Amino acid sequence: MHVNAYAASSATSPLEPTTIERRAVGPADVLIDIAYAGICHSDIHTIRGEWGEVPYPLTVGHEIVGTVAEVGADVTKYSVGDRVGVGCMVNSCRECENCRAGEEQYCLNGNVGTYGALDRDGTVTQGGYSQKIVVDQDFVLCVPESIPYEKAAPLLCAGITTYSPLNHWNAGPGKKVAIVGLGGLGHMAVKIAHAMGAEVTVLSQTLSKKDDGLAMGADHYYATSDPETFDKLKNTFDLIVNTVSAPLDLKQYLGTLTLDGTMVNVGAPPEPLPIQVFTLFSNRRSFAGSSIGGIRETQEMLDFCAEKGIAPEVELISAEQINEAYERVLASDVRYRFVIDAATLA
Repeated sequence: MHVNAYAASSATSPLEPTTIERRAVGPADVLIDIAYAGICHSDIHTIRGEWGEVPYPLTVGHEIVGTVAEVGADVTKYSVGDRVGVGCMVNSCRECENCRAGEEQYCLNGNVGTYGALDRDGTVTQGGYSQKIVVDQDFVLCVPESIPYEKAAPLLCAGITTYSPLNHWNAGPGKKVAIVGLGGLGHMAVKIAHAMGAEVTVLSQTLSKKDDGLAMGADHYYATSDPETFDKLKNTFDLIVNTVSAPLDLKQYLGTLTLDGTMVNVGAPPEPLPIQVFTLFSNRRSFAGSSIGGIRETQEMLDFCAEKGIAPEVELISAEQINEAYERVLASDVRYRFVIDAATLA
């Protein structure tokens, strides 16, 4: 089937209206009428060729919510009319050690990304800036009714990308957690860490979003542009989650970790990050990375957010505003996630 979408034809061209082809619904497939799609900084990095070669023309978008329109003959998990979501991957080998452990995001044979990846039928996957998508039932998520529909989409990337490291490194009561950056990822990290019971500190360049951060659940808020901040916070944090997709002076941040503390990167700057190993020797510190979560953990995150009343702060836009939204993301002029109303693709 052919559906309306927005796509880029090169790293320098704007996204434009087009049509893309979706495969026929197979026995294990779910056809989803897309309602909303979030805009992630990863979409921009990809479209602009900052993370490697891109199979243009490409439709991006891996924060997708919608309604089941059709199911294959062997589908048992979903029915027509269900509220569902799709995140950053749509398949994996399912046979490797990591897949069998429910960590499909770390598939040893490479998971199939929601866009720009080679799908099982040999075609290139196309993402959520579109009217419909066909996905294997095992990579579809149930979106709880209590999460506002127009706010649910960013949970499928920003939500799980921050929930997974907070969950893995045991953020909770008695733990001091710092969140670097209060953007699309950072604001979700603050809300989730607070709901887990941790003492939460935001480290941002300035104090311009301090009121927002405190309202979201942060206990403390510091400007990293203030030279006294890093001296004040030495040996403080059990866990730092860095959501910033830009180079940082890692030595300064690592110096704020306490004994056995860990700094985890979820932001992915195109440039390599230099690190001084001697900084890790002090306090037996660790520097780590974390991707998204597996399907099981992503469903756990959605259920957690429903239980705790957590939802992203979003600005709803029409499809024709996508290119403007990209520029605003790059200028940090969004509070805190753009969401495309897929009805405007019609």
